[in-house]
Amino acid sequence: MDFALLSRVRHFPVRHHSPRTTAVLLKWLERVKPSVVLVEGPCDATALVDVLCDAQTRPPVAILGYRTDGTPSSSLWPFAAYSPEYQALKWARANGARAEFIDIPVGVSLAVDRQAPGLGVESESESTEGSAPVPDEAMPLTEAFARSQGHRSFEEFWEAAFEAPDWSPEQFQPLLVAWADVVNAGPRSAYHRQRDAFMARKVLEVVAGGVAPEKVAVVAGAAHTAAFLAGDVDPAEEAKLPAAGPCAVTVIPYSFPRLSEQLGYGAGNRAPHFYQKAHDANCDFRRATLEVLLDFAAHLRMRGFSASLSDVLEAYRLAVTLSDLREKSAPGLDELREATVATLCRGDATHVDGFLWKSVIGHEVGQVASRIGQNSLQAEFWREVGERRLPRTDSPETFTLRLNNPVEVGSSVFLHRLRVAGIPYATLSGTGASRKQGGEAEAGGYAALTRVREAWQAQWTPSTDVALVEKIVLGDSLEAVTTRVLQERLTQAKTTAGAADVLLESVITGCSQTVAQALKVCDAHAATDADLPSLASAARALSGLMAYGTSRAHSDVGDEAVAALGEKTFNRALLRVRDASACAPEAVLAVLDALRTLHEVALSQPRADKEGWFVEARGLMESHAVHPATSGLATGLLYLARELPEADVALEVGRRLSAAVEPSDAAAYLEGFLQVNALVLVKSRDVVKALDDFLTSVEPERFRQTLPVLRRALGALGATERRYLMENVMGVRQLKDKGRAVKAVLEEKDKATLKDLSADLGKALDDLDDLL
Repeated sequence: MDFALLSRVRHFPVRHHSPRTTAVLLKWLERVKPSVVLVEGPCDATALVDVLCDAQTRPPVAILGYRTDGTPSSSLWPFAAYSPEYQALKWARANGARAEFIDIPVGVSLAVDRQAPGLGVESESESTEGSAPVPDEAMPLTEAFARSQGHRSFEEFWEAAFEAPDWSPEQFQPLLVAWADVVNAGPRSAYHRQRDAFMARKVLEVVAGGVAPEKVAVVAGAAHTAAFLAGDVDPAEEAKLPAAGPCAVTVIPYSFPRLSEQLGYGAGNRAPHFYQKAHDANCDFRRATLEVLLDFAAHLRMRGFSASLSDVLEAYRLAVTLSDLREKSAPGLDELREATVATLCRGDATHVDGFLWKSVIGHEVGQVASRIGQNSLQAEFWREVGERRLPRTDSPETFTLRLNNPVEVGSSVFLHRLRVAGIPYATLSGTGASRKQGGEAEAGGYAALTRVREAWQAQWTPSTDVALVEKIVLGDSLEAVTTRVLQERLTQAKTTAGAADVLLESVITGCSQTVAQALKVCDAHAATDADLPSLASAARALSGLMAYGTSRAHSDVGDEAVAALGEKTFNRALLRVRDASACAPEAVLAVLDALRTLHEVALSQPRADKEGWFVEARGLMESHAVHPATSGLATGLLYLARELPEADVALEVGRRLSAAVEPSDAAAYLEGFLQVNALVLVKSRDVVKALDDFLTSVEPERFRQTLPVLRRALGALGATERRYLMENVMGVRQLKDKGRAVKAVLEEKDKATLKDLSADLGKALDDLDDLL
């Protein structure tokens, strides 16, 4: 191909999301009147040009390219109404010109190794060069150049030099190409040189097809245009692009908040709604500034602040004055903000940062023409969101579901399916239940069964539609996708607890198919599982299903099958109690949690073998072969369940804290003992006496060695528990009068008064006070 022909083709350099670039481009197209308009964008998306230009399509929208081989990978090419590429396509359709994209295909873009040395490609939403982030090495140059011209940031420089002035095409084209030469003064990245070669070939193919070069208009990023005009294109570079991977392409809605996150490349991204107003006003930035100030005043009045029309006019005058002082053609965002703070907000920037600036960014979500067709997941998502009146804006909204009627239970099932399927939309923000470790465990699982209401925070983002498009490979409905995800998790589950977690999620998400499978896997694992924490967790999960039923899943398995497995799993866990409790110190915390879980199930679930649990708990209490903490926990649990009289508790505690027992073992026993219900335990005079005798009998050297465990055991006591403990110590030591003084001191938190107490009382309390 004759690459020299490139110089005869009509070129217009653009910057993405730039109202001024768009305005000048449209004037240029009217003057040139090309018969073919070639736009930088993935060439395999050309078939979507009609959708982008459809009357039903309302920007912001984005071309989405994604892999279809199950690999999670995608790229976005977003367009605002004022994006020059989008307006070039619209002009072509309105004027009968052919419109095509000419950049590398989606499959090639997704196959590029972004981390390859020297490639110069970062993680990017491909977009045209316009939506891709600027390479790191270019950023310092742009900022330095802006500051050398007296501007505080590159964005301010771009507004002043490119957006605000009323440029003609003859002035704007060489200016933008010159700017591209400045930014790309060094060697260009290999990736962009490869794209140059690909796009140049696509342009020349159109010319070779019989279109005169003068009738071909190329709308591409300024850096590419500069390379085309300078003849700096090496055809051999194209061969270095990787082979295309399997992919598909579609159009999805986008939003202004997403556009505002694309800082660093081009202009018009800091405040999309402001630039939309400027675009609608034919780039009259003074009018856009006045309209935004009127919006600000309305927002302030709605919140009860004083903001009159005269305040708006004063703010507008100040914004214009500031732009004149800075030798700008019209106010920009910086002048808008400073004038708002100084006048409408009376010098306080809190309101601007708190809520006003969000209106400059905007909340608009685009709309795609129905002719594109949504996949079944997208259609189901938007249908459910509409029918259930769930949030559909790109800003967080909170709402509460009361799970006492089928409609709101259905909404909960829908949201949990999205959560499990990994589709970003809603997160559980509150439950009214105690919070567990790990957000996922709190959102679903056993906790979800017990709730009577759920508080959610929902926000649609383009990532929602991206995920809905990508997940179509797993199923054609949200239930099918969730079922597939849960089946994969079930296959990977190697413990009874893991299988039980999948069972719970299957019920919460109404996936009846995996309920039966999970029950079978739970049964198979429980038969060979020797891990007590795993068995206890599964027993708790099954107990929850026995109590609350499997109605969400509408399972054919029935609650009786769950109950039968729950009984067997609980009994299997009981068989592992003694062996698991003879554990190393590093494993004892998990065992203690498991024992508490079994106790909870035994007392709350009528079909659980409660007597069998009490037998095992007594065995732990009496055994010296298990970890002392498990013995202490078992003692406390039996006492609280009224299976152990107070006198027997005091006797057991005294035995375990006697001088014949190693202080470290005694301290570990005490740690487990106080983990149950410390308030009930420290209110027992006999228990406190045993504790006091133990502390005063330990030799100083052994006491120092035991102190860390004692601190951990007693450190969990709250103010009420400490007060009862101190009162009982006073009673045990027959220091009633001084005890009342101590109580007053503790309540007033006046530690200095302790020094004035008698020496006898001080000696009695020194060690205990250190522990607390």
